[in-house]
Amino acid sequence: MEFSRKKYLDKLIAHKGNQRVKIVTGIRRCGKSYLLLKLFKKHLLESGVKASHIIEIQLDDRSNQKLRNPDKCLRFIRNKVKDDSMYYLLIDEVQMMREFEDVLNSCLHIENLDTYVTGSNSKFLSKDVITEFRGRGDEIHLNPLTFAEFWSAKENLSFEHAWSEYMTYGGLPYCVLMENAEEKAQYLKDMFRNVYLKDILEHNRVQNDVGMERLMDIVSSGIGSLTNLRKIENTFKTDGGVTISVNTIDRYLEMLEDAYLLHRVERYDVKGRKYVGTQQKYYFVDLGLRNARLNFRQVEETHLMENAIYNELLSRGFSVDVGVVEAWEKDVEGKDVRKYLEVDFVVNKGSQRYYIQSAFAMPTLEKMEQEERSLRNIGDEFKKIVIVKDDVLLKRNEAGVVIMGLREFFMNERSLEM
Repeated sequence: MEFSRKKYLDKLIAHKGNQRVKIVTGIRRCGKSYLLLKLFKKHLLESGVKASHIIEIQLDDRSNQKLRNPDKCLRFIRNKVKDDSMYYLLIDEVQMMREFEDVLNSCLHIENLDTYVTGSNSKFLSKDVITEFRGRGDEIHLNPLTFAEFWSAKENLSFEHAWSEYMTYGGLPYCVLMENAEEKAQYLKDMFRNVYLKDILEHNRVQNDVGMERLMDIVSSGIGSLTNLRKIENTFKTDGGVTISVNTIDRYLEMLEDAYLLHRVERYDVKGRKYVGTQQKYYFVDLGLRNARLNFRQVEETHLMENAIYNELLSRGFSVDVGVVEAWEKDVEGKDVRKYLEVDFVVNKGSQRYYIQSAFAMPTLEKMEQEERSLRNIGDEFKKIVIVKDDVLLKRNEAGVVIMGLREFFMNERSLEM
């Protein structure tokens, strides 16, 4: 089975020969090595690049241990460049080389060398590394498989079955190819504890590993729910177990974001056109990892569907905020009262903007009105969309709100433009 990862391959191709380091980032096992060493290398060969002009270094291979030495690696690279034609350097797991930043910067001085690297642990994924190459590097961030990519590997499954499996086990490519449910679950749990968590604890020298693990449980349980640091601190206190400060909680959450396990989404006042910093939402980069963290005990489809929609929007290149809309409504006594209504996603790309609600189901008129209230109170002319799980025909109601089925949204890359 070959996953095309066309969107990311096209990005690499578009940046080819631009005299900058191409840095492929993403959590472990999301397919970075596959993208660079198989798909992109295949593109180079099919484009007429000679195999002798592709310098491939896999630093996680024991036979390349000596190349983890920066001076030996740079010498090896220079010796491979034998003429004035363009050479392509592909380094996998570059973080396994100490002082790799200096090596990559030195490669930029070789005019006929085009450099591409991948890296996998917290050291490589940190904001410091991206800052190091600002102006000299392009980050291509790779996400786990989208639902459309996932279903392309599961064509024998119905939409409903494929969706259920995706909601449960997520989109890490190796896990997707497994057939046994127990193997999938164990793989995800092992990856979370022995790879992701271990990387974060070791790189950041976290002493309170119990506090970090408890924080992961709290955030995993609350995906898609508004929260803040003080509320999380109170949850620690209520549990009666380990207690950590607000500052430590904030620092731990930044570690999880920096390792690309979590996304922190800010709250945006649509009418006031400003960010409201008191509350945020958190979403997981992969649903299977989130479920594995909770031992598959809390697989609530409403919250997982919202998380999946968020991830899909990011994969399409949108910036996404959580929206809040001020509205005045009558109370039971007929008095005007101010309320703040939630918009699940305020979605932007350039001049494009969409307001999106994730609604698992709208079985009654009352439920439909509830889901549309915030959208109807926005007042501007940007498109407003409600995404429901049911496979419904796309329609626009009298208020101008578009009702779209989950299948239409995920399987049509241009669904928001319809």
